[in-house]
Amino acid sequence: MSDPAHARDATEVLDDLETRWDGLSPEEASRRLEEYGENDVVRGEKRTSLDIFVAQFDSALIWVLLGAVVLSVWAGNTVDAVLISIIVVANGIFGFIQDYRAERSLESLRELAAPTATVRRDGEATEVDATELAPGDVVLLRGGDVVPADGRLLEATDLVVDEAALTGESVPVSKSSSPVDHETPLAERESMVYKGTNVARGKGVAVLTATGMETEVGAIAEELASTAETRTPLQEELDVLGRNLGIGVLVLAALVVPLLLVRGVGAIQAALTAVSLAVAAVPEGLPAVVTLTLALGVRKMTEADALVRRLPSVEALGSVDVVCTDKTGTLTKGQMTVSRLWLNDTVVDVQDREGEATDREELLLRIAALCNDSTADEGGPTERALVEVAEKRGLDVATLREEHPRTDEVPFSSERKWMGTVHDDVGYVKGAPEVVVSNCDRVLTADGPTAMTDDARDRIESRVQAFADDALRVLAMAYLEDPDDGEDLEDGLVFVGIVGMIDPPREEVADAVAATKRAGIAVNMVTGDNVRTARAIAESLGIGTSVLEGRDLEAMDDETLRERVEEVDVFARTSPSHKVRILRALQANGHDVAMTGDGVNDAPALKNADIGVAMGIRGTDVAKQASDIVLMDDNYATIERAVERGRAIFDNIWKFVAYLLSANVAEVALVFIASLYGYLILPAVQLLWINLMTDGLPALALGADPASEDVMDRPPREPDQGIVGKPMLGLIGGMGTVTTVVLLALMIYTLEGAPETTPYTMTMVFTGFVFLELLGLYVIRWLRDTPMLSNPWLSVAVVTSILLQLSVLYTPLNRYFGTVPLGLEDWALLVGVLVVCLPAYLGVATLVRRMVPNAPANR
Repeated sequence: MSDPAHARDATEVLDDLETRWDGLSPEEASRRLEEYGENDVVRGEKRTSLDIFVAQFDSALIWVLLGAVVLSVWAGNTVDAVLISIIVVANGIFGFIQDYRAERSLESLRELAAPTATVRRDGEATEVDATELAPGDVVLLRGGDVVPADGRLLEATDLVVDEAALTGESVPVSKSSSPVDHETPLAERESMVYKGTNVARGKGVAVLTATGMETEVGAIAEELASTAETRTPLQEELDVLGRNLGIGVLVLAALVVPLLLVRGVGAIQAALTAVSLAVAAVPEGLPAVVTLTLALGVRKMTEADALVRRLPSVEALGSVDVVCTDKTGTLTKGQMTVSRLWLNDTVVDVQDREGEATDREELLLRIAALCNDSTADEGGPTERALVEVAEKRGLDVATLREEHPRTDEVPFSSERKWMGTVHDDVGYVKGAPEVVVSNCDRVLTADGPTAMTDDARDRIESRVQAFADDALRVLAMAYLEDPDDGEDLEDGLVFVGIVGMIDPPREEVADAVAATKRAGIAVNMVTGDNVRTARAIAESLGIGTSVLEGRDLEAMDDETLRERVEEVDVFARTSPSHKVRILRALQANGHDVAMTGDGVNDAPALKNADIGVAMGIRGTDVAKQASDIVLMDDNYATIERAVERGRAIFDNIWKFVAYLLSANVAEVALVFIASLYGYLILPAVQLLWINLMTDGLPALALGADPASEDVMDRPPREPDQGIVGKPMLGLIGGMGTVTTVVLLALMIYTLEGAPETTPYTMTMVFTGFVFLELLGLYVIRWLRDTPMLSNPWLSVAVVTSILLQLSVLYTPLNRYFGTVPLGLEDWALLVGVLVVCLPAYLGVATLVRRMVPNAPANR
């Protein structure tokens, strides 16, 4: 197999592509365009608004509700059918609003395409639509251009390309026409340019090696199109719950309806009983309560600079046990800063140094400011940092440049690895230490310039290595007296010193990393930066020091990688495919993973992650639209706050699901047992009232419960530990049994031997049920150690529920609900029921807390 384009000589690549330095002929370009297709990213199958709306009803729980609508219509209960239909449609509309425009990643990839490109056709420079380019075309690049397709450089003059969106590399890359090693990772291929990246400065000529879907961006688009939507644990569990409830309703109907018909009950009455059982079994308000609670969480997280794009992602954060995070801008500030200087064997910590520069510091900073094309506000991050430190230490850079105008220059190139400027009687040079030092025959000391000895070279090399080990990017500075022109700067220089720069960690991130780890969540850095920088930053933030490099990862099979990911803290020099492999290895080991990213290269990993987290400030549209959550401040600390909110939301969902299901279990048991004796104790309209109004409002208010104090001091819940686990089953079973037994006793007591249920008996059981559920609500909150009066919205909801219940007893509404007004003696009896049930409820909750090892309060 022949070497790839980046590892071959430019003339060989031209020959392989059957093209010339002068480019293709117009006729050949047209033929190739027809052969290879447009230089564009192909659209995936686009979901219409109707598709998105219909998808909102693809839930087992919704299908059970629709089945109840059909039964209600058949039995003649139009009111019940209308109420349930309103619930289903309202939930669908709300979900549609949230999901609309959720998946538009491929649309954004198309926007990366350059609208036009300058191409050579038979030696003539011609501007054409970028979609009309084909492999073999020779394109001209200059500062400000968007690279139209992947290409091998034929010429490069001071060419610097910002590839951060594709590779994750934080610093623009200097390009060269010289081939690089076959194994060179994408982020270091200086001989190549890639579609969608930006030319920062300089100019170049490239022959296109790949267009359209064959480019690196096209490969990402193809992977995004083939990636299935990741479902959260909550979505999966609600579907399982809906299916189980549906099966349960069918089983109950199959048992009760034939039994009632055999006992002589009419078909309509048997159907009404079946409808009541269906309504009793299904928590109608659950989809709406879950959706609105998640929406409340979304609002709170937005206030904390985390924009949630998919509602279920809010709760899913609570189960995350690994965070894979970028370095640049997320853990760090995303801007280069000069940290240290070294001159005359002395380290100067610029960050801690106050006042104006010393004479020798001033010379070093003068070189940094004059041998520089940037200002503090414009230019590359490295050169801006040099200007900033010069001004911070007292130099007026603008005046300095006016007083010492540039008379000649040698621009930086990746081959030279240095830049030089001439200012009348002196020349200044800055660049890679190994190159600058090799061009020096003297070194500046306290006694003036002295000969550059082997010992001096060793000391410089040692200091450069020490700076690099501390994650500093190092530049060397030198000067030459009385140069004739820029060509004289090749040798005979006087070495002055070195400058160490860093993209410093954010101040708050170390504490956020510590809090995340304390919560049982592993933190991995996944970055395109080099090993030394990545390890130093990770160590300073408390992430760890175990590093795996992209090229080593490439050589591993999936099984070996699964073993290694459990030991590694930092993944350095990673490519887009590496990120996805790391993610899948962690997921294969049973982890729930949150993955951060900002570039096009991150989009596949973001979409495959359990939680994809994009950067809001520097993130590309592709990354944002492939993600679940967008950090508006690009700050890792916001992830820690989002995880805390996600856990609190899970706790609140646990509470109201336990609350609603304990009510439904009691409803089903009560209706089922009463129906076996020929009594229809709670008609469907009363059950709907309980589920939607008197239960629904408090359940919704639970979404505003504050987080418990230990929410970030406990490990993540196990991936297979859902909401409806042993603790909840014990709780709803115990409380449901207590409620059923007490209300059956109340029914028998109030019937006084009547052959069928009377409005009075139905009213007593109906009202007793409502007040028992409100009592159970506070018992469930006690189980989760939630302070009694910590949620004013809950107090309002409970009072509202009581007033609503009174309205169906003492207003004309009672004719629609089949109720009658109650007297003082009736209320005294109901208070007695509450007094009996309270200790029984507390006993059940205590057993759940003590007897089940993973009870919620003890996790």
